[in-house]
Formats: sequence, structure tokens, C-alpha cells
Amino acid sequence: MTTYRTHTCGQLHAEHVKQTVTLSGWVNARRDHGGLIFIDLRDRYGITQVVINPETSPEAHQLAQQLRDEFVITIEGAVSKRPDAMINDKMSTGEIEVIVSALIIQSASDVIPFQIQEHVEANEVTRLKHRYLDLRRPPLQKNLQIRHQINHTIRNYLNEHRFLEIETPYLTKSTPEGARDYVVPSRVHKGKFFALPQSPQLFKQLLMISGMDRYYQIVRCFRDEDLRADRQPEFTQLDMELSFTTQAEIQNIIEGLIQKIMLDVMGVAIKAPFTRLTYAQAMSSYASDKPDLRYPIAMKELSDVLAKTDFKVFQSVIHGQGEIRGMKIPGGESISRSQIDALTKQVQQFGAKGMVWIRKKADQITCSVEKFLTSEELQGLATALEMDNDDLGLIVADQAGIARTALNEIKPEVLAKVGFKPTQAWAFAWVEDFPLFEFDPEQNRHVSIHHPFTSPLAQDMDDLMAGQNLTKIRSNAYDLVLNGFEIGGGSIRIHQQDVQKAIFSALGLDEAQANEKFGFFLKALQYGTPPHGGIALGIDRIAMLLAGATSLRDVIAFPKTQNANDLMVDAPGKIELEQLLELNLSLLQKESI
Repeated sequence: MTTYRTHTCGQLHAEHVKQTVTLSGWVNARRDHGGLIFIDLRDRYGITQVVINPETSPEAHQLAQQLRDEFVITIEGAVSKRPDAMINDKMSTGEIEVIVSALIIQSASDVIPFQIQEHVEANEVTRLKHRYLDLRRPPLQKNLQIRHQINHTIRNYLNEHRFLEIETPYLTKSTPEGARDYVVPSRVHKGKFFALPQSPQLFKQLLMISGMDRYYQIVRCFRDEDLRADRQPEFTQLDMELSFTTQAEIQNIIEGLIQKIMLDVMGVAIKAPFTRLTYAQAMSSYASDKPDLRYPIAMKELSDVLAKTDFKVFQSVIHGQGEIRGMKIPGGESISRSQIDALTKQVQQFGAKGMVWIRKKADQITCSVEKFLTSEELQGLATALEMDNDDLGLIVADQAGIARTALNEIKPEVLAKVGFKPTQAWAFAWVEDFPLFEFDPEQNRHVSIHHPFTSPLAQDMDDLMAGQNLTKIRSNAYDLVLNGFEIGGGSIRIHQQDVQKAIFSALGLDEAQANEKFGFFLKALQYGTPPHGGIALGIDRIAMLLAGATSLRDVIAFPKTQNANDLMVDAPGKIELEQLLELNLSLLQKESI
């Protein structure tokens, strides 16, 4: 044999019959049928059945006695059509097999800790410790192929739209604002540290000041934050920035990109423009800034309907600046009283004092508190909730945050009880006009909702420059949401130095602090900055959703655990004392801190 393979293990079909081929791969399964030995030979392209017959090749048959799962072998043989009764329709190569004339064992394998198959019983810890084996499984190989296709489509699309792919530094300056930075000690500059970038935010804005006009990068980012299933300490995003642009232009470009990704990767045509919601609308209707519009069950504000009610519970909430909020459950008539009682206990876990139900059946309206309400109020509630016959309405009266959160938390369970199906498979939406600031009581200061380089809406600029009504100022920011997950966020940036200084002032940074952290950027703003804006899309999260995975770890080749550990290489780990001394560092004992 002069090459390791002439074909892959997913390539051979009936048209290759009688051809002599060379295949290489892993032993996926071995079956000894009392003379004939059958091997399922696997690579990432598929599986081919090969047959080792002692009459065809005694040497290969003798060698095949050693084969076990995950041995790496190379075979040469003739492609043969399987008998009709033996054709396997579940395999892409199921109509053929290869009759082996020569066999080489390239490497042996120890007994593996779990089987290389679609579903495994091994726990995640075991699989992450042996990630190189886990990655041999078809689901993970498929996930990484999906990720590759996403990146490939992104680059092709943006290249066609005049974007330049430009790399930015990994070793940069710590400018903490939000999550904690990962820091890197400098050997050359004793006592000083680089930081790994949480995003290339300042660099991409500097590229716009540099006149690059349209930039993108598929880039690694780092955040030292508490983790969960859809977070990792190092993650990948598509980073983009444009000069002389508007929010509408950026959204249009992204919608075209998403359409191309969905078509290329999933074979699905997505309609644009996507749904647009303001932050206020999203929070009012869905109690979330990343609503899952596959289930478009919006909450309604009902205080106006009950503004003159004599029911003291509702009266006290309205007079206490709370709100009465409800949602309609289509077909909710099938939910029993006992189930509603259980749901009422659930909303109490989220701070609500109770829950009211209202039903409509045969055009008759009943309600758990109907003896306290007038017929007009009952009809008003049903109308406001847009109830049809056999619908159920659930109502919570409390402070706004509690009422909205309580209803939103029980919504998935209620919809599951009535068998409510998603109205669409892929629900994209833009959420816009976020608040620019929120007040952090722990820090006793205002902090940026997105980042401190986000421009306020023009109509709120006067309040910013005057330093007043800070929590009411809206930003020129926009998030892209898919099926209840935020997959991207961007904004129009600040391109005027006085506005940027006003932002820093609102964040509690005096001039010296602003110059220490961002002086290089403030200086760059002095030299002619074009209006610009951009967005970042989370590649990991998009891949997770398109692959149908439940964790980012399923779409990252070598992920970290929820405790930010790499179980395979046992990182993070200790370093030698000599390294610490070279970096001019010492470790403090816990008792001395």
C-alpha cells in the first residue's frame, strides 16, 4: 500500500463495486462469525463494513485476531456489493462492503473508559477527562462541523460586504468594567500585568478611527465570571465594527448574515426583517430582555381595567404603585383547580402573594374572585387578555418586578400542561433602546448596562450632559435574541470626546481615573473620529442552538467545567517557585490575607 487511503469511510457506494481501495480509520466494532471477521471501520466521514476472509488473505485474517475497539488500521481490498438481504439502509455505505486483501495495524488501543457511540452512559467528568475520545463520538463531531460551517459562512458573507478581517491583541491593558479580567504577569516589566481582553471593544473602535471602515474578527474573549451551561471563561465571538453607519444598517447586515447561516448550515429559509421590541416592551410583555418568541404569550397590564375596582387587594396594589398583570393560556380550560392551586404556590416562591384565575367557556366568564368584581370588570379583564372560549387567564397583582417574574417563571410549565406548541422553530428578535445605566447598590454608583462606550439616544443626550435622570437615559443599543437566548449585542458608539467624558463622569470616574484607565482612547478621540457602531455575535451560543445542544461544552472542542477547570490537562495548576521569582511574584497564604 502506497497511501493510507484512497477514499474515506463514508464515501463508497455501489458505483465503486470491483474497485480496489485503501481505507484507514478506527475499529468501531469487530464481529467474528466463525471464520469471517467483520469490521466496522470508522472515520469522521462515516463507517464502512470490511470483511476479512481467511481464504482471501490468511495473513490479514491472522492479524485481525488481535483487533479490538479503537485500534487504528489500514486495509486494502475490493469493493463488493452486499447481498440484497444484507443491505443496511441506516448507513450511507450500507449497500457495499470491502473484501480485505491486506491489513496493517497502525496503532493499538487500551480498553476505553466508555464506548464511542451516539449516546453514552459515562458521566460528563469522565468524558471531559478523556475529551479526545469523547470527540470521536458522532454527535460531537457533527457539532464541530456545524461550528466550522458557521465560521465559513461568516467569512464568505462579510468578505463580500467589504469587511476586513483584522486581528487585535490578546495581551492588553486591564480596564475592568463588568466581569473580572484574567491577568497575565509581565516578566520584563516587574510588578506590572497584562489583561486578556473581555472583548476587542476599544481596539475595534480604534480601527474605525484608523480609517479601516469595516472590520470583523472571529476572536477569543476571556471573562473571569461565574459560569453556567451557556457560559465559558474563554469564548468565541464574531466581532464587527462599521464607520459612517446607523443601527438600521447594522441590523440589516446581520439579518442577511443570519439568513445565510441558517440556509447554509440548517437548510432553512428565515424571513427578515426580524421582530423588533424595545427593552420596555420586552420587559412589560415577557419579563425578559431575551424573550422566547416561539411562545408568543405576552403579559398584559390590567391596572387600567381595574382602576376603579372596589376589590381591596387590587386597590392596594394600584395605590402602592404596583401593577396587575395577566396572561392568557390558550386552551387552558383543561387545567384543573388543583393544578392552578399548585401553580399559585409556585408564584409565591417568586415573591407573589397569590394568583387569580379567570376562565371563559361558552361565552361565560368565571373567576376565582368574581364575587368581588363587577360583571363589567370581569368582561374588561377577558377583553384585555383577548380570551376566547376555553381559554384560561392567570393574574398576579404585586410590585411590577414580582408580578412579571412570577408569571414568566410559571409560563413554560403551564404551556406544557395544555400542549401548546411553538409557533415557529426559529424565533429571532431585536431588543432595542436599553437603559444606558443602572444603579449598583453594592458599588453605590451607576454602572453601564452594556459598556461605557455606548451612545445614548439623541433625545436623551441633554440629560446625560447635565448628569441627571441617569437611570431614565436610553442607549442606542440592540441585542439579537434567538429562542430565548441572547446571541448578540451591539450599539452605536460614542465618537465625541465630551460625550465620552460625560459617560465616565456618570460612572463615578474622575478625570484622573478616566485618563488612567482609558487615556489612550480619549486621546485618540481628539484626532477626528467617524460616527461608528458595531455588534458582537456569540459563536458558541449560535452553534449550541443550531446543533440542538443544551450546553456550550457540547460545541467547544476543549471546554472548561462549571468551575473553570480543564479536566483533561488538569488546569489551572501550580507553577514552580522559580517562575514566581522570575515574575517578581509571591503567593499569600490564606491566613495572612
